[in-house]
Amino acid sequence: MLETDRVSFLFADARALYDDALEMLEEGRMRNAADKAWGATKRATDALILARTGVEPRTSGQTVLGIRRLRHLDPSLESLRLRYAARQSFLHGRCFYDGILEPEEDIDRDVRETIDYIRDAEVKAQT
Repeated sequence: MLETDRVSFLFADARALYDDALEMLEEGRMRNAADKAWGATKRATDALILARTGVEPRTSGQTVLGIRRLRHLDPSLESLRLRYAARQSFLHGRCFYDGILEPEEDIDRDVRETIDYIRDAEVKAQT
């Protein structure tokens, strides 16, 4: 698969995971919604890194290093880096792994705002 095709695939996958997260929210499955929103965040970040560097991260550790390195090259990516780290901690760590599902309004907001993260990553992938 060509690099540009792979970037498009990753962003499409991020959007599909986001749609799954919304569906799970509507079903009251907060833990699964948080996990899907986290997955969407990671896929969008992987797509951004691939678009900017030509290398797709294979692990979460590589994704963290990748977004940190990109931030050093382009300070405008600091917001995405901070949002990525916050989502990793809250959605992935606290909600999914630890099973702490409160406050619900924070989880709901973070899941719904995942689309903003995806859109912002898409814009930054093109610059």
